Amino acid sequence: MAGKFVITTAKNGEFTFNLKASNGEVILTASETYSSLSACENGINSVKKNAGAAIEDQTREEKIAHPKYELYKDKGGEFRFRMKAGNGQNIGKSEGYKAKASAKKGIASIAKNAPDAPVIVLEAEK
Repeated sequence: MAGKFVITTAKNGEFTFNLKASNGEVILTASETYSSLSACENGINSVKKNAGAAIEDQTREEKIAHPKYELYKDKGGEFRFRMKAGNGQNIGKSEGYKAKASAKKGIASIAKNAPDAPVIVLEAEK
């Protein structure tokens, strides 16, 4: 089974998405909530389009052009990454990882799973 994008709607009617790997683990969360389903789907399409982007390792002060993944160490000492589109806009973010290698595996999983992942829309909680 391949990965999938899961769109959820909040009680306020806004939309967000997660990209889940084939094992069900969330590997990318939308960086924002969207006011419409079509805007959320556009965010997903941007992730699919930019899934193979290069990694900018900010723990080494590298700078590369967009699109890219920005790999960094947070205040708690965990490694995280942001996914940025060609226009520089944040389109997704990761959970925290204890090891840089694990964060890089998360990025590799996005590159593998995102391009052909189906989109599933879940109903809003009542």
